[in-house]
Amino acid sequence: MAAAQSSRDPYPFEKFQNDDNFMGRRDPEGICYPVPAHLAQRQEPWQRLSSQHTLSSARHEVYHFDPAAPKDDLDFVLKSQYNQHDELLKNRNEVVYQPETFGEEHGRVLKNRVKPEPVKKMNLNHPLLITSQAKKEDNNSIKTAIVGTHIASTKNGYSRKPSMGGYFIP
Repeated sequence: MAAAQSSRDPYPFEKFQNDDNFMGRRDPEGICYPVPAHLAQRQEPWQRLSSQHTLSSARHEVYHFDPAAPKDDLDFVLKSQYNQHDELLKNRNEVVYQPETFGEEHGRVLKNRVKPEPVKKMNLNHPLLITSQAKKEDNNSIKTAIVGTHIASTKNGYSRKPSMGGYFIP
């Protein structure tokens, strides 16, 4: 007669739990991304993010050229701020400090930040205000002329003011 198979567990030790039986069997999760990646990248906000370069990604482009970048080690050392007459026997890393390290003006954009422009003060804090003319006046109009006894609107330079009653010849 054939031997009956035993229902006894040959490994009686405690079994490790895994994802299926730790908290009970989990239901399969829903689809996280309903749109495929190549189509989702054409929608907002991903389209806007992928179309604008950061400074780092723009520098990794094939056609990127920076004329101020050092071409070799010699250029890098020559552009350093080290002055051997004033700063003798500096450490090796201090010899090659660049102007960017000290925050000096170097003409390169290092971060995507807008620098606030300082307010320009006039010389000697002068109270003179710069304004613009609201309406353009005609220069040939006699209404804008300075009032006087001899004006260009009178014939041959003669003019008569009602208060004085006489003629004035220039």
